[in-house]
Amino acid sequence: MDGFESNDGVILIASTNRPDVLDPALLRPGRFDRRVVVSRPDVRGREGILKVHTRKIPLGEDVDISVIARGTPGFTGADLANLVNEAALNAARYNKKLVAMPDFELAKDKVLMGAERKSMVISPDEKRNTAYHEAGHTLVGLKVPNADPVHKVTIIPRGMALGLTQQLPEGDRHSATKEYLLGQIAIMMGGRIAEEMFFGANNVTTGASNDIERATELARAMVCEYGMSELGPLTFGKKEEQIFLGREIAQHRDFSEDTAIKIDQEVKKIVSAQYERAKSLIEENRDTMVRLSETLLERESLDGVQIRRIVAGLPLDDDQPPAGGDDERPQLKEPTVKPLKPILPPITGSNPATA
Repeated sequence: MDGFESNDGVILIASTNRPDVLDPALLRPGRFDRRVVVSRPDVRGREGILKVHTRKIPLGEDVDISVIARGTPGFTGADLANLVNEAALNAARYNKKLVAMPDFELAKDKVLMGAERKSMVISPDEKRNTAYHEAGHTLVGLKVPNADPVHKVTIIPRGMALGLTQQLPEGDRHSATKEYLLGQIAIMMGGRIAEEMFFGANNVTTGASNDIERATELARAMVCEYGMSELGPLTFGKKEEQIFLGREIAQHRDFSEDTAIKIDQEVKKIVSAQYERAKSLIEENRDTMVRLSETLLERESLDGVQIRRIVAGLPLDDDQPPAGGDDERPQLKEPTVKPLKPILPPITGSNPATA
């Protein structure tokens, strides 16, 4: 590899997850002078990988590989193999001869959101609070323009969350606009606003802690990294990373105290503006919010089609079984009461964050 000797017929191949720390002398012509970037597969790649993994699995007539590929953005080959394996296990659990589309949907929920916490006992008050929290995310997600479509909402505990609202993009997204990022912050604020609006400011829970953290981080990135604020197209703060671990260990501060104050003001301004935006959307659609929350309490899980029928004021198909969990247990119905005033007592202790 010194460039002085002829090495015909010899090809050297190496791989790394940290191309940014390679010595430039190693990458000069004559050595590793061809760099091939292997990224996560796109929708066509995922469809091809799924065809390979499902080649020896008996599939039902309702299984559409292209639909599964579109619904799994960001999945690697190993993730897709795990998805197919979980779907096959779920079909075998119920002695099915074919793996159907609902098996893939349940497998996708398990891979994305974790397994159900079937042994977890939730009080009626916490369950109602979680339903309104997730309905707040869902409603704002439907009303904000250019947001990813809401794919599913559930109040069945999975992983560390009491409930989850899942959005899936219609296609692979490689970059994001300022409007899209602002909409994401508004969606994150929807859960806390729903709690405050329907249960009172003194009865909000810790369930929105993760939402607030992610919204603040995104707003700060818009100001300090993306140049999407009134401070102009500037970047603030140089991150110092440990090259062998790939983790950020410090951030070099290259701005003044006055600029730091302005950054904090811009971050607060962005989050507060989207908080008010989400609040106005929920206030304008209060009846829809109540209808969506109460249906979610009754069925525990709703898919995208059901959510849009509820928002449009259309009845759900009663012949269709509720979208429940992995064990298809019967859904417990609770009385439908429109909470027009605070109905929860003060909640103490910790509450796992809901997404």
